[in-house]
Amino acid sequence: MSQAHTESKSVPAENILVLEGITKTFGDLVAIENATLAVRKGEIHALVGENGAGKSTLMNILYGIHARDGGDMRLRGRDVRFSGPAEAIRAGIGMVHQHFKLSPSFTVAENIILGSEPMKGAGRVDFAKAEAETRELSRRFDLELDPKAIVAKLPVGLRQRVEILKALYRSAEILILDEPTAVLTPNETRELFNTMRSLAASGCTIIFISHKLREVLAVSDRISVMRRGKIMRTFDNENVTAQDIANEMVGRSVLLRVDKSAARDIGKPVLEVNNLIAFGDRGERAVDNLSLTVRAGEIVGIAGVQGNGQDELVECIAGLRSAGEGTILIDGVSGSLDPRTAREAGLAYIPVDRGGLGLSLESPLWENLSIGHLPEVSNGPFLSARRAQERAGKLIEAYDVRGGGMFATAGSLSGGNQQKIQIARELSRDARLIVAEQPSQGVDIGAIESIHKVLVAMRNSGKAVLVVSADLDEVMALSDRIVVMYRGRAVADLASDEASYEEIGRYMGGLHEDAHPDPASTAQSADQAVNTIDG
Repeated sequence: MSQAHTESKSVPAENILVLEGITKTFGDLVAIENATLAVRKGEIHALVGENGAGKSTLMNILYGIHARDGGDMRLRGRDVRFSGPAEAIRAGIGMVHQHFKLSPSFTVAENIILGSEPMKGAGRVDFAKAEAETRELSRRFDLELDPKAIVAKLPVGLRQRVEILKALYRSAEILILDEPTAVLTPNETRELFNTMRSLAASGCTIIFISHKLREVLAVSDRISVMRRGKIMRTFDNENVTAQDIANEMVGRSVLLRVDKSAARDIGKPVLEVNNLIAFGDRGERAVDNLSLTVRAGEIVGIAGVQGNGQDELVECIAGLRSAGEGTILIDGVSGSLDPRTAREAGLAYIPVDRGGLGLSLESPLWENLSIGHLPEVSNGPFLSARRAQERAGKLIEAYDVRGGGMFATAGSLSGGNQQKIQIARELSRDARLIVAEQPSQGVDIGAIESIHKVLVAMRNSGKAVLVVSADLDEVMALSDRIVVMYRGRAVADLASDEASYEEIGRYMGGLHEDAHPDPASTAQSADQAVNTIDG
């Protein structure tokens, strides 16, 4: 637990919320089984567990989204049952979902008051009062926002502030945060934790759903572990380690480091990026004369503060964005790459946007797992559903996908299990180059261990692997070499066993003499880099 949080408050002893013997089924699936949870007033109570363990389902029951099939809920000592979120909100419960529930074309103030609008004569909304109340609320809780700003134009961290203020505007005393750091930069995560501590110190109770153990230990007072729909154990923060939590989550001893020997038999270049220039969506030069090589039998990691051209680089490699200048070769194939050409050249691509790009959320798992594998599951020119489903069943079992069988839709799975599906599909291809973009984002500790093992196995079998991650720990643990990007350039190419956090941080912030920083942006980039290293 961080020193700042230790000094912020003492945890009151009384329970504001008790869930006892909660049960929930969806058809034959038992999602929650006899779960019991007690939450104290004014504490930050973390709820952790593998993907599909039931964390979000349990909180959706509390918030009135799902009706429980059994058990009791007591709020402030009184039995409660909510038929919908509106009743939960009136009872003082707010929830910030992992995927924000905002209207992007509305202003900050319009989103906050939606459904609870202040009115004036003739049934008209009092927008001036709404903006004033939003401004006062944001100042009171140190969540500064422009009430007139359009939500679509806000960065992700500020959109999350809007969601939190929506709940506080409705007088939430219990605030549920479902994987709130999954889409945040390290600097935004630090700001969120400061907000959480401030809210808890003022008497707000926070239930923090997360799979990131270092963050859980940094900000929470107590930690409850779920496994397969049950609350297994509740720990006091002062008396627990990350290893204790990880073992309880998975039900076995979990390796919290990457088991990786030194790279051997490094072969010829598989990915060659030469003097690449690419432009971003606003016409800016996002990738600036960058050259990069990834050889067979090695993992190269890309490190850098988010927004320094990593996304545009990966999109060019995958054929999703046209290069302005320069060349990209995959196993010797050059020219103007498009997704089909890139995949035929030997690319397996695990995108960060699994819901919008990696998967068809409305399609069943067996169809998602068949994409790109049609020759293997076809009889002549026709798809064989039987062969495709047999293959999908084996992959679902091999990659421990939970939450539904091969006929479940991808959209019905948790984010971590969706990630397993696209990894199973891509890594079961006979690929020469694997590009994994944020491979562990939104994934639990057990799945991270499995994903890292698979990527290392790919490297050991002679594949070339490129990992792009905002998690510097992940980059350093997985990579044989680390390329640091700053303002669209590759400013360093370092052997991972010789690189230090401090050295990488200097390159990430543009502070190293080789980076040639823009003085106007150095201070901000350096602060973001330090926050990335601090995690």
